[in-house]
Amino acid sequence: MVWALGAVAVACGVAVFVVDSMARATFALLASFLCTGGLLMAAGLHYPGVLVILMMIMEMLVMAVFMVMYMMNPAGLMPMSMLHNRRGALAVAGTAFAAMVAGIVAVPWPERAGRPPDEPAVALGEAIMGSKMLVMMVIGVAILATMIATVVLAMKSGRYGDDA
Repeated sequence: MVWALGAVAVACGVAVFVVDSMARATFALLASFLCTGGLLMAAGLHYPGVLVILMMIMEMLVMAVFMVMYMMNPAGLMPMSMLHNRRGALAVAGTAFAAMVAGIVAVPWPERAGRPPDEPAVALGEAIMGSKMLVMMVIGVAILATMIATVVLAMKSGRYGDDA
């Protein structure tokens, strides 16, 4: 299961750069993130896994909505390339990869201190949000309401349909 999710995640990540439309690339990236969330859940990290899945679904759908609204070629009817400045990108990616591998090998890893918390999800939530949990929840609802209002107002027929 883990290897299958990992392979699909990598394949979908590669598909982002292979497909010839922004919409297909968006949904390929979404599939890759969903598999990554599945990997987190398979590792026993249910809270971060569900968080990644829900967050990436909303993020990719918002991206798709804005892409359809503002881009000239949203559905990929005219093929396009996701690759720009290939040599520069390869140089930067190769340098970054080499630096990260060197960091993994060269940096001494810390020893584990203490024992894992009884409720890892609660501890992670407290570590990420801390005292700002209520603010983040309110902001999340406000962002969702804004997205729904944007879509409703952007529709040609408007909020009340063609009859109003």
